[in-house]
This record gives sequence, C-alpha cells and structure tokens, in this order.
Amino acid sequence: MALPTPAEAGGSQVKSAVRTVELLEYFAGRPGMHSLAEVQTALGYPKSSLYMLLRTLVELGWVETDATATRYGIGVRALLVGTSYIDGDEVVAAARPTLDRLADETTETIHLARLDGTDVVYLATRQSQHYLRPFTRVGRRLPAHSTSLGKALLATHSDDQVRHLLPERLEALTEHTLTDREALIEELRLIRQRGYAVDHEENTLGLRCFGIAVPYRTPARDAVSCSVPVARLTPGREQEIRDALFTARDRLALATRHL
Repeated sequence: MALPTPAEAGGSQVKSAVRTVELLEYFAGRPGMHSLAEVQTALGYPKSSLYMLLRTLVELGWVETDATATRYGIGVRALLVGTSYIDGDEVVAAARPTLDRLADETTETIHLARLDGTDVVYLATRQSQHYLRPFTRVGRRLPAHSTSLGKALLATHSDDQVRHLLPERLEALTEHTLTDREALIEELRLIRQRGYAVDHEENTLGLRCFGIAVPYRTPARDAVSCSVPVARLTPGREQEIRDALFTARDRLALATRHL
C-alpha cells in the first residue's frame, strides 16, 4: 500500500517533525540551559505548543531541565544518536589507522571533519603529544571559511557553487578571519593549485592549521587537518607537516576507494 503524501497525512504531523528537529538543533548549537521565553523568541513558535513539545522531549530524554524545571537543554539521547553516527560511519572507520599514524608522525593534533552546509563538523580527533595543544571535541561545528578543513573542502567546489553557498559577508572568529567572500574565493583558487589549505589563526589565535581534502568523492565531503601552535612552527616544521598530510591523503584515498 502506498504511503500517504504529507498533505494527505496532515500538515500538522509534518510541521511537528520539523519543529522537533529545529528545537533539537537550537539546543545543540547553544550549550547550556535556556528559558522557555528564550527558545520561543529564537524560534517563533506559539508558546503553548512549544511548551508541550518541550515537555514531550523531556519525557523521552531528548531534552533535559534544571532543578526548577523552567530551563531546558539538550538531553543525553542526543549524545547516544551522535555516538551511533560516528561508530557506524564507514569513512571514520577506514580513516582510523591513517589518523593514528599521522598523529604519531607529526606529534600534533589531528582532525577529520565533514562539510555540512556552511560548517564543518568534527568526526574524529587525535590529541597532540605536547603540553601546549589545542582542544577540539568530536561533534564540534565551526564555520567552514575560518578553518583549514573547511577551506580545503570549499576549494573542491566551483567559484559559483561557493558564491551560492556562502553570504557576501562572513563571520569573523578572530581578527585574521577572511570576512569577504570574494577574497575567500581568491584563496580557494590558490588552494586548488597547491593542494592544501592553511588557517592562519583565523579560527583560534595562536594556532595554525593545515588541511587537505580526502578525494573519495567530488566535490569532497571530508578533510583531514593538523593543528599546531604558532610558537612551535618553523618553515622546516611546516614542510614536514605538509608532506605528512599529502601522504595521509594518499593513504585515505586508498582506504576509502570502495566507499
């Protein structure tokens, strides 16, 4: 028997599903606890239906409340679903030996991330062996234009595709972030020529990152990077890291060729 269309099933069911996802994404992007008024102002839902939706999600474990039961935040079930995504992802599984080897070779922090709209989402991390090191958790989301991972992935798209994806003015995370889309596109052309991207303290002050796309599909969806505190960088060290990334890219291309 054919499934009913959204119109036949009733628009309220579809709207409820959309609101549920938007609500969970709101909490996921804003850590901490939020009042009903805060959430209602941000999402614009009727307060009564929003309250009922929140209470339902609290009962199901997707949303949690504080001791007063008046403030809300993301629940533990969201973590379980996120962990399931990572555990079941074929690229993450195939990349593990290469990420381990790259971390051992460079002794620096290594990331694997995926392009999701205008952001990159971190799928795997190997922490640096040094005392001075960056901290990035799996599941973190950052603007693609401010990271070497994101720029390496954006460079696999055409200029017109990038213009369609990104606004003319981009968010500044530090004083070094490129905030003009056309200036970013000029850098993406350079990245295509040399094969890797660099984040010059554009996401975190004092940190330089080198990123390279994993070419198992076109445009690329995933990239790997190496993050190094500027205080530890020398021209020779940069070259070592770039060479290690190119080698890792070739290994990843081989490991993901069947995906």
